[in-house]
Amino acid sequence: MTGVQEAEGRAAGAGPLLLGVRHHGPGSARAVRAALEEARPRVVLIEGPPEADALIPLAADEEMRPPVALLAHAVDEPGRSAFWPLAEFSPEWVAMRWALEHDVPARFIDLPATHTLAWGRQEDEAAVEGDPPADAETADSEGAPGPGPDTADLRIDPLGVLAETAGYDDPERWWEDVVEHRGVGKGDAFAPFTVLEEAMGALREAYGSAGHDQDLVREAYMRLQVRAAQREFEDGVAVVCGAWHVPALRRKSPVAADKALLKGLAKVKTDMTWVPWTHRRLSRMSGYGAGIDSPGWYGHLFSAPDRPVERWMTKVAGLLRAEDRLVSSAHVIEAVRLAETLAAMRGRPLPGLSETTDAVRAVMCEGSDVPLALVRDRLVVGDVLGEVPPTAPAVPLQRDLARLQRRLRLKPEALERELELDLRKETDAARSRLLHRLRLLGLAWGEPAASRGSTGTFRETWRLRWEPELSVRVAEAGVWGTTVLSAATAKAEADAVAAQGLADVTALAERCLLAELPDALPTVMRILVDRAALDTDVGQLAQALPALVRSLRYGDVRGTDTGALGEVAAGLAERVFVGLPPACAALDADAAEEMRRHVDAVHGAVGLLGDAPAAGQGHLRARWQSVLRVLCARDTVPGVIRGRAVRLLLDDGELAQDEAARLMGLVLSPGTPPADAAAWIEGFVGGGSGGGMLLVHDERLLGLVDAWLTGVPAEAFTDVLPLLRRTFSAYEPGVRRTLGELVRRGPGAGSSAAGAGSGIPGFAAELDTVRADAVLPVVRLLLGLDEGEEQIGNDLVGVTG
Repeated sequence: MTGVQEAEGRAAGAGPLLLGVRHHGPGSARAVRAALEEARPRVVLIEGPPEADALIPLAADEEMRPPVALLAHAVDEPGRSAFWPLAEFSPEWVAMRWALEHDVPARFIDLPATHTLAWGRQEDEAAVEGDPPADAETADSEGAPGPGPDTADLRIDPLGVLAETAGYDDPERWWEDVVEHRGVGKGDAFAPFTVLEEAMGALREAYGSAGHDQDLVREAYMRLQVRAAQREFEDGVAVVCGAWHVPALRRKSPVAADKALLKGLAKVKTDMTWVPWTHRRLSRMSGYGAGIDSPGWYGHLFSAPDRPVERWMTKVAGLLRAEDRLVSSAHVIEAVRLAETLAAMRGRPLPGLSETTDAVRAVMCEGSDVPLALVRDRLVVGDVLGEVPPTAPAVPLQRDLARLQRRLRLKPEALERELELDLRKETDAARSRLLHRLRLLGLAWGEPAASRGSTGTFRETWRLRWEPELSVRVAEAGVWGTTVLSAATAKAEADAVAAQGLADVTALAERCLLAELPDALPTVMRILVDRAALDTDVGQLAQALPALVRSLRYGDVRGTDTGALGEVAAGLAERVFVGLPPACAALDADAAEEMRRHVDAVHGAVGLLGDAPAAGQGHLRARWQSVLRVLCARDTVPGVIRGRAVRLLLDDGELAQDEAARLMGLVLSPGTPPADAAAWIEGFVGGGSGGGMLLVHDERLLGLVDAWLTGVPAEAFTDVLPLLRRTFSAYEPGVRRTLGELVRRGPGAGSSAAGAGSGIPGFAAELDTVRADAVLPVVRLLLGLDEGEEQIGNDLVGVTG
């Protein structure tokens, strides 16, 4: 008998060689390779979308590195997509590589993706009526990587049923014992598939199709493809598919009945390609229905030629050492011994993941689950990211993105990392532009983060992490253009037209400057000017101004012409100045607090405009200060806004300390309702504006607050307490402690850090030249001045005083 004929005889009679597998199972992968080596079929049929047949040769490319996935997406709706992930230890991948190595044709035989994606559209329409949508990665009954929407209603786990029948409470542990730890002996290559077929046959008799009629449609299509291959290759046909489908493919069914099930299926036009995948996305915790608990562990079992436990413990030790944990060779030896002892005590043929995990916890982690969590995240699951060769089909936008990634040395990685950029450097500036353009396109490869150690506008910090779904987003964004620049420009223009409010347009203008989209700016600016001219909501105007002013700062570092923005910002500021006082009248507490935030934002924006005034902007700071004075004096303005206006004027040096104390005294007089007075205090010293330090260094203001608070009637105290508690709880612990000590000591009892009682808090009546002279050497050193520069030194004496 030939190898195929012998295989067919051992695998339940005549017909094709059916190799039922567990998807992403290293034991199944090894068994498939052994069976194919034994049978030497003339064609290999694999469960997967037949549109991907042309992509199979790419699996032999030297630049193809699993894990990867077949991506199918609707041409007219790229966001509608499905994945078929494959790892190095996936049986389907092993079957493809074997076929390519032996010059044997390989074909996919599952239901075409053109129907699968159409099912997804119908599922979405049903979801609108209340039915749950299907995940494009969900699995079929036994865990196939197919994206059929029928899998959303999965009712049984075949492996779980078999494990429970065998007396196991963990399907993964049962699978390890009966498959992963079972070697493939000589002449026994087909036994695993015979046993699995018998088991799945019993399950199909008990459960049928598990209630999924769409499984029946898929199996009908697969039977037709197997028949066609048999007509072409006679008895040399091997089929690699999910074990759940084997009984259905073995069953004799009339051709007419199978064709009838396929009649009238919906279709969508589909494109397919290979995309990188990650071990993390192969894991069940990612939501992938065919996922496994430990892809990193399975990858290790598949790739370790011998002594897998010893090699695994060595990997764990290397990881923990890299994290500065003390792990020696003795730890590795003892962990291996403990894992083998645990396996023997538990009646297992070899140590599995549970035994190695317990051994690592006890020996290398000293019983702690904290370092063990790192081992699970980095090794048991892992962040391995596959690679796809440049010759793989891709939309033009994807090719341009890959070109930019190579040129800028920004390699996509599955593990999150931080990227520090100095925008004064050409390469870093180009990286920043790329990341900002991708964010405009909805491709969140990088997210901005707070820069550490520098607050300059020339520095940016990004957190980068490449997720497989971004490949779909790239295909979806391809409708906007063929390059990243053209697509981002078109998307920005479309977003400007569709923007709902003025603040949205100003934020978009800021993002266009960050992304350096000069062709999009004219459209965005035109819409911005039109919206600003028509918008009468002061809150909207105040919300839009800071974004415009922030954008003006980018001209210094990025070399962007922001002249048009400066004119719009100045005009917007004038409209805010005119409309703000009337808009602050008759507001409730929530509206007043929101308006107070707007006042803070406008104050900061005007400060930036005034620091580098353009034509027509030189008077903005004086105009804004006059607006703040109006807000201070109007009784119809809520207390929180009046208090903040006084504080802003005081910080700018436009209001004397004595005048601020007088205004506070008027507000805290007995004639003012306690709630209004508390709101004024909240505006004056709250909101994270350093009000605590102001009270510490000016005991006159602290004394006014203290005297008012002790005089609040008991019936009103419970009303003002929450507001005051919110105000003072925002202070640093040290500030609160100092304030408490000052209040306990009482006004005038001892000197404060401010030197109360002198003319101006914090200053003596006359200059202390001795203390000033002690400071001069340090100031000269900081400024890089020579000792001989006497005139500058004399000036410094005056400044220090």
